[in-house]
Amino acid sequence: MSGHSKWQTIKRKKGAQDAKRGAQFTKLANAITVAAREGADPDSNFRLRLAIEKAKKSNMPGANIERAIARGSGQTGSGNVEEVMYEGYGPGNAAIIVEGVTDSKNRTSSDIRNTFNKKGGTMTETGAVSSQFDHRGIITIETDDPEGMAMAAIEAGAADVAGDEEEGVMTVYTEPTQLKQVQSQLQAYPVTMAELGYLPRHTVTIEDQETAWKVINLMNALEELDDVTNTYSNFDIPQGVV
Repeated sequence: MSGHSKWQTIKRKKGAQDAKRGAQFTKLANAITVAAREGADPDSNFRLRLAIEKAKKSNMPGANIERAIARGSGQTGSGNVEEVMYEGYGPGNAAIIVEGVTDSKNRTSSDIRNTFNKKGGTMTETGAVSSQFDHRGIITIETDDPEGMAMAAIEAGAADVAGDEEEGVMTVYTEPTQLKQVQSQLQAYPVTMAELGYLPRHTVTIEDQETAWKVINLMNALEELDDVTNTYSNFDIPQGVV
């Protein structure tokens, strides 16, 4: 399918490694804090429910989750964080979106701009890159029955389905408003992740090995920043280049 980039596969593998190290706890707590601003009850706040599910899959302690909810809902009086989004280009003209949560926009903006510059990229004005992406619900499922799962997803209202046969992983894409419905109808399958994110409308193929590693290193450096919660890109690297 158009738009399924190499970075989605790389990030999924990296996310599993980070979860094992517990490196994501701060990012996960910040995401819960922001989501909890819309209500502290995950049964009525779907976004909070997604954030909590993601935290639990990374083995985040329940006490940490409760503190993040209390912070965001104002129970502790310290919910002074906000969402931010930045855009830019990396090596190979790869379009990049960076989402974050911060209590200091000046600090976060400076950190992200410096990372782009040091790793061969350029941060752009808002809108310069995001117009190349669609906002989508993204559900990742591990399955040994890709055809059956894809059919079930489409029947549930999914907009598209992409597969990684080598890893045995399928990615289901939905309209943002349909994520809850589609996820609930795919409960028979082992869902490993469900969230709102950005899907590139077109991919940029990078066949030069040096350029490929440069853009991967930039994306990894952005992901390692404490205030960054998610990254998206449209680069695609053919098998065997890296």
